[in-house]
Amino acid sequence: MTFAATVLTLYPEMFPGPLGVSLAGRALAERVWSLSTVHIRDFAADKHRTVDDTPAGGGAGMVLKPDVLAAAIDHARARQPDAPVLAMSPRGTPLTQTRVRALAAGPGVTILCGRFEGFDERIFEGRDVEPVSIGDYILSGGEVGALVLLDACIRLLPGVMGAASSGIEESFESGLLEYPHYTRPVDWEGRTIPEVLRSGDHAKIAAWRKHQAESDTRLRRPDLWERYRSARVDPPSGARRRLRDEDQ
Repeated sequence: MTFAATVLTLYPEMFPGPLGVSLAGRALAERVWSLSTVHIRDFAADKHRTVDDTPAGGGAGMVLKPDVLAAAIDHARARQPDAPVLAMSPRGTPLTQTRVRALAAGPGVTILCGRFEGFDERIFEGRDVEPVSIGDYILSGGEVGALVLLDACIRLLPGVMGAASSGIEESFESGLLEYPHYTRPVDWEGRTIPEVLRSGDHAKIAAWRKHQAESDTRLRRPDLWERYRSARVDPPSGARRRLRDEDQ
């Protein structure tokens, strides 16, 4: 089954962009996934093709009109009725690896890209649209966020990555940040690869990597560390783990 992505945007020329190269680009050429864009302005009803208006109650900027957005969403949903409709918005639910895996396992996704001050709020309930955020910062529009979301999904599709394990031992898959990596030369500017990684002892290497992942997560992402410590369900990768007594 091909993973089908539909992007609703005022700037369709931004796609596929970086998704047209490297692993995602090859998978697109091989039809592992498909991409189509819908120009939101095509659904404006007036002769000026107006897609926005001033904010109700006053204020700076412009707001995307719900009638125009609804017409574009209805068009996309008719073509792909089983795909969830997501709107890239800093007010949305933060995107997680768990959500990415669920999306990648489905038929595809329809993504609505905002501009200006964002969307008329009524579109979320009126068209069952899920707002999603890729981080606590503001972009010029939702297109870059859509590229991020799609890249995260596409790399998980069967056959896209060379080794299936490449998608498991990574940051967030186990609830932790990933352990640090090294490669040749062994000595670089007086800094050497940790001896344990050169030992050939796979059990010691695994223990070292787990310790480093836990240590880095505890120091750099205390929010992730607290969730990791209190988790009682399988991580996104499906691999089970046991918390050590001293971490309780």
